[in-house]
Amino acid sequence: MRYIILSAALAACVWGQEPRVTPTSQAAGGVNSGVSAAAISGSGQDPAAFDRGGKVFATYCAGCHGVAGKGGPGAPDLIRSVLVLDDEKGILIAPVIREGRPDKGMPKLPLSEAQIADVVAWLHVRTYSAGHRGTYTYGDVVTGDAHKGEAYFNGAGKCSSCHSVTGDLAGVGKKYDAFSLQARWLQPRSRQRGGGSGASAKGVVTVKVTLPNGDTVSGTLDRIDDFSVSLRDSAGQFHSFSRDGDTPKVEVADPLKAHNDLLRQYTDADIHNITSYLVTLK
Repeated sequence: MRYIILSAALAACVWGQEPRVTPTSQAAGGVNSGVSAAAISGSGQDPAAFDRGGKVFATYCAGCHGVAGKGGPGAPDLIRSVLVLDDEKGILIAPVIREGRPDKGMPKLPLSEAQIADVVAWLHVRTYSAGHRGTYTYGDVVTGDAHKGEAYFNGAGKCSSCHSVTGDLAGVGKKYDAFSLQARWLQPRSRQRGGGSGASAKGVVTVKVTLPNGDTVSGTLDRIDDFSVSLRDSAGQFHSFSRDGDTPKVEVADPLKAHNDLLRQYTDADIHNITSYLVTLK
């Protein structure tokens, strides 16, 4: 069963004895990009084998499976292949690379045993990196059009109705690196909790609860769902109330509601364009 799964995963690697080389697979930097030293170390693979394996993969496999091994048209994702994840030292992977599966469209690959071992090492580093987020590396996020980002900022996004490039955003492009800046404007929620009603803490959600007898309790929202609402008042005292429909009356004030609403509307292009514009605000 495992043999069949791996065969399906590798079947589209090549369609003949000659390697398929594409512009994106010619450079080893392409197949090895995004993998950190921490991922290589954590996977237990030899860094030199990983580098060599990347070059072999780029020549013989990336044309179909993509430079990162995550699949392509008609070619499955090798990084999330169950058999690749179960493999140890090439016991499961090497036979299919070595023998091929002509019935699946994959002939034998003209690779030496050393080259096969290197491809196995490369795959294991890639699978380790995919499963361990702490080892990720981040590429350049400034890939958009700054002019389009400015137009969105002042137009459809209505960002300028709350923010000013000469006020609160003045010099923001030099305060943060591009990756941090993008993360901050996409998810600007303050991590501050407690500290009174929250009126002075930017981004803190506040709530006012009006009880059936007319008494009110206000403070920083702790939690809310269909069954209860809890908060901390200006003295730091914790309060929790059961909810039954509209009783008690609950009024939530979220200063970042506009940001949250826009998260459902942004396209990838919008995100990159806005970031590219914000980094110019030096």
